[in-house]
Amino acid sequence: MSPKKSSNDKALSAKGKGGAAQNPLSSSIRAQTQEALAVIFAVRLINALCVRTFFQPDEYFQALEPAWNMLFGENSGAWLTWEWQHKLRSSVHPAVFALGYYVVQSFWGPSMAPTAKAQWLLAAPKVLQTSFAALSDWYTWRLAEKLYGHSSIAAWSVLLMTLLNPWQWYTSTRTFSNCFETTLTAMALYYWPWELLGTQDDGNTESKYSSSPILETWSQVNSLRLSLVLAAFAVLLRPTNALIWLAVGTLVLTRATLDGKSPLTRRNLLVVFREAILCGSFVLGLSLLADRQYYGDWTFPPFTWLHFNVAQDLAVFYGQNDWHYYLSQGIPLLCTTITPFVLKGLFRSLDAETSNWPITTTNTLKALTFIIVTTIASLSFVSHKEVRFITPLLPALHILAAPHITTFFTTAVDAAATYSPSALGWKRTPLLAAGLLVNAIIGGYLASFHAAAPIQVMSFLRTEFESLHPGNLAIPPRPASATTTTTAGEEEDLSQELFALFLTPCHATPWRSHLVYPDLRARALTCEPPVDTTPGSLERQKYQDETRRFYADQVGFLRKLWPPDAPGEDMARYIVGFEGIEPTLREYFGPSGPGKRHKIELKEVWSSWNGLFTDDDRKSGRLVVWSTGFYDDVWPIEP
Repeated sequence: MSPKKSSNDKALSAKGKGGAAQNPLSSSIRAQTQEALAVIFAVRLINALCVRTFFQPDEYFQALEPAWNMLFGENSGAWLTWEWQHKLRSSVHPAVFALGYYVVQSFWGPSMAPTAKAQWLLAAPKVLQTSFAALSDWYTWRLAEKLYGHSSIAAWSVLLMTLLNPWQWYTSTRTFSNCFETTLTAMALYYWPWELLGTQDDGNTESKYSSSPILETWSQVNSLRLSLVLAAFAVLLRPTNALIWLAVGTLVLTRATLDGKSPLTRRNLLVVFREAILCGSFVLGLSLLADRQYYGDWTFPPFTWLHFNVAQDLAVFYGQNDWHYYLSQGIPLLCTTITPFVLKGLFRSLDAETSNWPITTTNTLKALTFIIVTTIASLSFVSHKEVRFITPLLPALHILAAPHITTFFTTAVDAAATYSPSALGWKRTPLLAAGLLVNAIIGGYLASFHAAAPIQVMSFLRTEFESLHPGNLAIPPRPASATTTTTAGEEEDLSQELFALFLTPCHATPWRSHLVYPDLRARALTCEPPVDTTPGSLERQKYQDETRRFYADQVGFLRKLWPPDAPGEDMARYIVGFEGIEPTLREYFGPSGPGKRHKIELKEVWSSWNGLFTDDDRKSGRLVVWSTGFYDDVWPIEP
């Protein structure tokens, strides 16, 4: 047996020795993994501090807004979108961030200045998500060590690819459910007993089943339980995650393309089914109780999610993509410069048995390929596609690419071997340096500069509110019996003041998680889908949400918002919009415009560049804040 294979066999059988006395080697390995986790967390914390841009609304409206509402209540100003009103989302994910808000509110909030408290409330979700991102990286690396061997060059390559991937740098520390799903998936894949796919032939010709001890110790069974519980939570979070585990289950039962002897005896099969039912029921029960507490009645969000997005086809309302989107754009965006090595890894995994790797490793690589292929194929049938929907596949993609990127850029003959830094040489260093530079430019620009204006404008508005209304910074809001004095530092009645009006595409900025103060009243254009219409109906085809109505007839929309001969909605102190709407505002509020009676003289008080490109022409140019002056002076309004 080769040294490499022996090393891998030890790595893959380690968890089968649960309960064994600890030796210096295992203590050294444990110390190394703990040190690695600390370093990974530090890197991701720096990553989180560098992320200062807006990516997609779900980062805020599917996580932080419901979390804010959970802790601070309905009068806190949180914006709950239609998914939460119609109970499509599980409350488990926002509850995690509500816990972060609770820690700030309960332990530091009472003795903290409101402005300092606001900063901590902004930081709490970032710290939590940094932890989840670090765990995702760590468990991906640990799974690679199980497959390729402890401290193997391939395993270290997986960790470096994960940390240097620009997509990860851009998204992993954001509070998307997909990012949390990726963490849960990486952990579940690590704890899954991959030996169930097949073991080395034991030479026993009298039985078609392997005699290797599988699921016989508490350590092995507990590892299976952890995997199933984590997988169940991932499925509750994003029902499409079930595709990953259907793929694993299919291979375990059919053993198509797998090598070695099957360990799936009747006993082992019963153990797997028993644990799947028990763990699934446990997670389902917790979810039902959590959603009962949050929504006030019994509901099962994954079923409602499938009904609205598949049966009612409402996902189409948020965009459609070509069937090949995940192949032509998804994987290249997800993997960037390592895409060629990922493709090679997918192809070479099909004949992995020609390598010297253990049976469990070759079968696992085939399983990871099967997971990727079946998940992408299934999601390609859904018309609404986004790159982040396949982010949970990233750990598998990195693991498959590792041996090939290792042998391409280093002198290592065996990617699964262990090399000291002095013994390892490098090849094609100019190409490697160019790849790292491209990754740094993409990740750095997207995380720190592209679409930074939507984040910056919230900071500007929050700071203005602190300056103008220092007595109205209570979090959560005080009871309705507010005072009406205006002395600096005392509370004012702001129920009639609309502080900011956002005339931007729907959900183009964060909301209460960044505005923070409940008394900072704001209004934005909405974009609820036509939930009460039939798919394909004429009514649905003609439906236009508020955002589309505004951009179809901007002056006409403002006439309805503030009619020339009726009170209309409250006038805003500040109007926020992209620079393209300025001519509309000037026309409406001009001396001969429909809104002349308001005596508004628009003044640009803040603006910021929004990036080199945009996926929506309505967001092009600068993001601007105009002051209306409406609350600065009292003007006589013409009848």
